[in-house]
Amino acid sequence: MEGALTARDRVGIQDFVLLDETTETAFLSNLKKRFSEDLIYTYIGTLLVSVNPYKELDIYNKKQMDLYMGVNFFELPPHIYALADNAYHTMLTEFNNHFILISGESGAGKTEASKKILQYYAVSCPSTTLLDTVRDKMLMSNPVLEAFGNAKTLKNDNSSRFGKYMDIQFDSQGDAVGGHILNYLLEKSRVVHQNHGERNFHIFYQLVQGGEEDLLHQLGLERDCQHYNYLTQVSDHSCPLVLQCLTYMHIHSVQHLFEIIASVLHLGNFHFESNSKGQAILNKVLSFIACHVVFEMLLLVCLLVKVLSPFTTDHAIYARDALAKAVYGRTFTWLVNKINDMNIYGKTVIGLLDIYGFEVFNLNSFEQFCINYCNEKLQQLFIQLTLKSEQEEYEAENIEVTQYNN
Repeated sequence: MEGALTARDRVGIQDFVLLDETTETAFLSNLKKRFSEDLIYTYIGTLLVSVNPYKELDIYNKKQMDLYMGVNFFELPPHIYALADNAYHTMLTEFNNHFILISGESGAGKTEASKKILQYYAVSCPSTTLLDTVRDKMLMSNPVLEAFGNAKTLKNDNSSRFGKYMDIQFDSQGDAVGGHILNYLLEKSRVVHQNHGERNFHIFYQLVQGGEEDLLHQLGLERDCQHYNYLTQVSDHSCPLVLQCLTYMHIHSVQHLFEIIASVLHLGNFHFESNSKGQAILNKVLSFIACHVVFEMLLLVCLLVKVLSPFTTDHAIYARDALAKAVYGRTFTWLVNKINDMNIYGKTVIGLLDIYGFEVFNLNSFEQFCINYCNEKLQQLFIQLTLKSEQEEYEAENIEVTQYNN
């Protein structure tokens, strides 16, 4: 093992704290040197820097998991498993809650990192039939949340368009007994509008392109994304995996769930014209959506009338899109709550924050502004806490250090 570590050290420096020269050039040079040898992880003290290789690496198998279990944090080369294992054993030793923050630009690999951490806990924690079921459900929730909350953006084919904070819950013996998910700031505007080259949430394409013929017939859908105004592109996503995960988690209202998703697509195809008074009139039959979601007259009032004052065509389109966003947003919240309902609660937790990625578009929505602002504030907090922890280490060793002020 010592020989292997020495060989690894020859490819750059494993810990940026040990760099002789603390400049941006030296930092990037070391990062590039390691990345060229598929060494995508590097430490900054207890902080883990990861570079997305955009290819499969054979470093996430059971053998690698076993290697990092119960080992001192700096004893082996940097790895996401070392971080997960360190948080777990520190939690057991101190018997208090711990937290892992994953941040970075869109496409950096944040969602994949969170999945690797969950997979590590699923394998490394003590196992019983009951606990295996709980952990399987936690893992199964990922494809479901990605289907309903992720989308293709200009920088990332599977970008999280919502914030997710997960508590992985443990009992006093260190057994993973459940989890709880908190979602926030779902990018609902994506339901009705996408920038050029981007797509809507995955679930729409999975349903239209991957759903069974009988299901599509029941939902009044056609297997062609181009028929729906809210879908700008075709996609290669399929539906069976999501159906399998929803069934495994005992979400029994799958048919109703897909009916609501289909209703959003039908809403997007409602077209309005103006009558002689400039008032909006609907020129599309409401039979399908009215039967499955709300009564026909109530829907007409929502789309065409505001406090007994008829809408103009522009107002009617705005109301249609607002309704579609509200329906989808409430559906996503309901789904997260159903996932949470299946879990039992433990005594200590490891919090896992998978934040949405920073992106800059030609046209930035208010939601994107909030996403970018959140990332900036998190990055500032991240740097502050990292510097403070390093300074405390220096002070404990009586090493002179420049004071860091808030």
